[in-house]
This record gives sequence, C-alpha cells and structure tokens, in this order.
Amino acid sequence: MSGPRDGYGRWRVAVTGVGLVCPAGRDTGALWRALLGARGTATTVTDFDTGGLTVRFACRVRGFDAGARLPAKTVRRTDPFAQYAACAALDALANARVRERGDDGGAVLCGVGGAGDHTWSAQSRALHEQGPAAVDRLTWPRALPYAAASLIARLAGRTGPCMTVSTACASGTTAIGEGTRLIRDGTCTTVLAGGTEAPVTRLSMAAFARTGALSTRNDAPERACRPFDRHRDGYVLGEGAAFVHLERLAAARARGATVLAEVAGYAQTCDAHHLTAPRPDGAVAAACITAALDDARLAPAGIRQVNAHGTGTVLNDRAETAALLRAFAGTPPPVTAPKGVLGHLMGAAGAVEAVAAALSAEHGLAPPVANYETPDPRCRLDVVSGEPREVGRGPVLSNSFGFGGHNACLVLAPPP
Repeated sequence: MSGPRDGYGRWRVAVTGVGLVCPAGRDTGALWRALLGARGTATTVTDFDTGGLTVRFACRVRGFDAGARLPAKTVRRTDPFAQYAACAALDALANARVRERGDDGGAVLCGVGGAGDHTWSAQSRALHEQGPAAVDRLTWPRALPYAAASLIARLAGRTGPCMTVSTACASGTTAIGEGTRLIRDGTCTTVLAGGTEAPVTRLSMAAFARTGALSTRNDAPERACRPFDRHRDGYVLGEGAAFVHLERLAAARARGATVLAEVAGYAQTCDAHHLTAPRPDGAVAAACITAALDDARLAPAGIRQVNAHGTGTVLNDRAETAALLRAFAGTPPPVTAPKGVLGHLMGAAGAVEAVAAALSAEHGLAPPVANYETPDPRCRLDVVSGEPREVGRGPVLSNSFGFGGHNACLVLAPPP
C-alpha cells in the first residue's frame, strides 16, 4: 500500500518525531544500543533513605537536567513526571523538524499510571513534620495527572484536544493509539502522544513492594528483571517518558519529513477480571491482539516479532503467553521484552516500548531479552536470548497489559 489512506479509507498515520527520557538515555540511538546489549539498567537507589525498604533498587533516569530544556520557573512549579513528559515532547517536535510554537491546533495525549509521586511524598512529609502551613500552595495543580499534558500544550502552543489517559501500565500505548484515531478520523492533522512516570520515591517503592510484584534481588539489581525466565520474581520499578509526533503520512511526505514508522494498527480491551491480576487464560488480551492485527489489515503471519509486555512477574508472563498462543494459533513469532533492560516504566512503558518496536520494525532485528537464562515450561514462547536475531524488516506487535485488566496493543510498521 502506498497511498495516503489505508485499506479502510482512513488517513494513514506516520511517526515523524521521537523524544525520550529513559534509563537507557535521551535518544533512539542510546535506547537501541541498550536493547541490543541486553544489560539491565537497574541500580541501587542512593539519593534518598531506603532503610527498612524490602526493595532498594530501580531503573533511574541519569543526568537529567530539566533546567536545560525548560524555564526555571516551570521547573520550580512542576513535578518530575511533568518535566520528563515536557522534555520528551519538545524533543519529539524538534526531531520532527516542527516548530515548538506556531501550531495548527494539534493535539496532546499524555498517558500516566500515577502522577505527582515526588510532590505527594514531599508535601506529606512537610504536613506531618511541620504542619499545614508548610504545605506548598501549588501542591494540587503540580501533582494531578493533567499537569503533564497541560504543560506540553502551553510550551508548544497546542490548542487542539489536550487529554490525559490513565489505563495503568497500558497508558502510553493507549495515548498513542487514541492519538492515531484522532488523525485517522480527520479530527487532527498532528498529535503529540506518549506517556510519562516518575514513581521512584520512598513511599511509592514501599507501596509497590507491598503488592509483592517487585523483584527483591537487592544484591544484583541489573539481573533482577527477567521476563519469561523460570526464576523471575517480579519487575523493577522504572521512570521516564517517551513521546512521538504523529501526522498524516501524506502530509509528512509533502513537507519532506523523515518518516520513522507507521502506526498501522491499534486496539484496546479490558479483562474485567481483577484489580491487579490478569485473566489467566489470556482470552481478552488475545482478543486485543487480534483486533490490533485486524485494524492493521494483517494476518498473524504478517507480524515479524512481538514486543511483549513481559513484566517478569509469574502471573503476567503466563497470562501473556496464553494470549499469544491463542492469537497466533499456537505459533507466535519471536518474542522480545524491553523491561529486562529498562525496568517497568509504568504509564510510560508502552510509549517507550512503542519506540523500541518501531526501531525493531525498521532494522529487522529482535533484541535479546535481558537475564533470560532458564526457559519456563509454562511460557512456551520463542524468546530471543543471547544475541539479537534477524527477523526481517516488517510489522511488529507491541503489547501493554496493565493492572485492572487494561489491555492495549499497537502494530508498528517500518517506513513505507
């Protein structure tokens, strides 16, 4: 297909810009090198007191200076989750060679799992140690989920739809998928879409650890997250953001933009099963995969590889295995899982992994899964390990399956 519209008569959607703030670095080159190297980025947390915590490590953003990209006043008035988002979004605009201001009414869609973790932690401490008068007057607007999308819209002068999406760990994927729909149906011609999360605080680490979902390998953080491995014991908390600049493929070609990928398919479902646990048989997640393939007008055999949600928890990896076996009639394509390297970036995970999927689609390589050493007989998948695998340039399925049964899938295709 080479025309401006897809097989359903909708505008085709191109990715023409990418911005990243993640544990692997600040650009696609750093992300790609980290994924191909398959080495975990988790380290022991040293910038706040971890005494008494059962988990004392995370995947952190290193060397981030919000003041190098944002006005000093903005930095003072925002939480790190909004700063990560704003820097990633502005970088996506620059990468797309689009002016930061002078917009055509384009949209902003930002996915968040939680929000304001640093603000809530600091202000709760101030309240209990110093009393109500010590609580910052900007606590509420700084910490609420809409703060990131609103900040991006103000900085970029975007006057179109400005929305915050929260579908747990599928939030970033959902934001990109819904942004794709806005372009397909003609509502918008450009969209900045992605996800952000900054959950590495003492309170959040304690809370996530209490769920039993985090790995406790404090003695070897970089080897802690091991998706689909028989000896996995949970995910590693991560932080960061990723945004993509979406526009009509025809418009991108007309202005001579570099097309990085095409968003060919998207779907979303809900397990309607449990507050945190996935539906064990994977049936509804499989339906989401199938719907995304149908949306892309692809048969299962058309997918070159799967960019799995792959959290490294026993329940999620088994449920995702069941979903893939259902959707691909027992023979899924090769499977990779970025969380072994990056940790779980929660609301940002799906956005960062969509960028990873786009890189895989273009290069025709499936990165190996970090720390995958012993196959789990309950996860009968062709998990890529050891070295990157040549799979051929072509469409990649990217899965995101979150708490509350939120499922979202994207199909990323290489530039036409």
